[in-house]
Amino acid sequence: MLSAPENELLCRVEGEAPMGRLMRRHWVPAILSEQLAPDGAPVRVQLFGEKLVAFRDSNGKTGLLGESCPHRKASLAFGRNEECGLRCLYHGWKFDTDGNVVDMPSEPKASALPEKAKHLSYPTRECGGFVWTYMGPPEAMPEFEAPPWAPHAATRISIAKIELPCNWAQIMEGQIDSAHSSTLHSSDMRPAKGEATSKGEYWVRPSTDKNPRIQVQLTNYGMRYAAIRRPITNASTHDYVRITTFVAPFFALIAPVSSYNLTTVIVPRSDTSSYFHFIAWADADQPGIDTDAWRKFCYLVVGVDVDHQFRPIKRHAHNDYLQDRALMADGTSFPGVPGIPNQDIMMWESMGPIADRTQERLGASDIAIVQFRRSMLDAVRVFQEEGRVIGQVEPHIPQVKLRSYQGVVEKTVPWRTLGASDEEVQVLAGVEDDEMAGAAA
Repeated sequence: MLSAPENELLCRVEGEAPMGRLMRRHWVPAILSEQLAPDGAPVRVQLFGEKLVAFRDSNGKTGLLGESCPHRKASLAFGRNEECGLRCLYHGWKFDTDGNVVDMPSEPKASALPEKAKHLSYPTRECGGFVWTYMGPPEAMPEFEAPPWAPHAATRISIAKIELPCNWAQIMEGQIDSAHSSTLHSSDMRPAKGEATSKGEYWVRPSTDKNPRIQVQLTNYGMRYAAIRRPITNASTHDYVRITTFVAPFFALIAPVSSYNLTTVIVPRSDTSSYFHFIAWADADQPGIDTDAWRKFCYLVVGVDVDHQFRPIKRHAHNDYLQDRALMADGTSFPGVPGIPNQDIMMWESMGPIADRTQERLGASDIAIVQFRRSMLDAVRVFQEEGRVIGQVEPHIPQVKLRSYQGVVEKTVPWRTLGASDEEVQVLAGVEDDEMAGAAA
């Protein structure tokens, strides 16, 4: 468990909170590209408690501005997006994607006010289905790089999204917790012998073991960890290994299935709310899944399960997520709620807006959770004391080289290189050497 001050340091992201300041030093996946159309309606976005508005201009360029017009503070979310600018409805002030005032009809033609009224704007990039932004000091802005789920322009990417009323850390901890999948998701991740994927059952697993051994491998971008279980067959000579890769501070690469890879992206809206994204992405040798089918599988269909701003409209805390206890009783569904994300959401939100980690009783299956907390708290302290940003130190591994893994392997196979690229294997060896030297000292 954490102390109350540690819990605050881990969770708080608004204003001058150290964790929020650290996160702002990274490129932030702010909004889905599909949410913005040229000259379409601007979209409200909230990041780290800051209220913003995103839009795509007539030429397709994206912008992210402060929501409140600098004139009289009316919301630009109601503005007209036209002729390469966003125009405030109140007095007609118009801003381009960089926050420059390009028209001010309420002021005299000779007024110098437009030059003085430049509006708050953040730089944007597009990649991997997202519009990204950088919100830290301009002089410290890192080069943008493609995320793990966009290694090639032709990579097929499907994203489900939902806005949730809870803190980012308890959602991320849900990704770094392999043990819960054997219980909470047991109706969806069923044990099966052999290659069950040949039957199209892509989410089955070759193990009935609900008590995984957790081993952690630290990296300079976050960490990798293995959940090691007894397989159904050859248990005396083999292990079933699931590896999750945490890329601080926003991504977790989940163990893949045969048809696609899996990534989750958690972005803080505020101290007590977050954007959760569940991504299925396919390499050239995988069948993949299209966006409509993926959202249907997740029970996160726009217009049915979530509204067009990706807020829940069907299942939420006020109706107990439509939990069906008859299905629980007859063995059809262990949790009584359909969709792997919805099952998780029910747990995350039940912890409260910010989970009270001072009252927990952790066990052996929580080793990766403990290490995640230590890593992020250490990252914040290093950032405060030395200015170093996790994931932005050498040697750097391109994010598109990062992967997760699952499979049955011989017990003699070292798990720490499973799924890792040649580039990462070299870096991981160096990190381990440094750790051993530090321990010896």
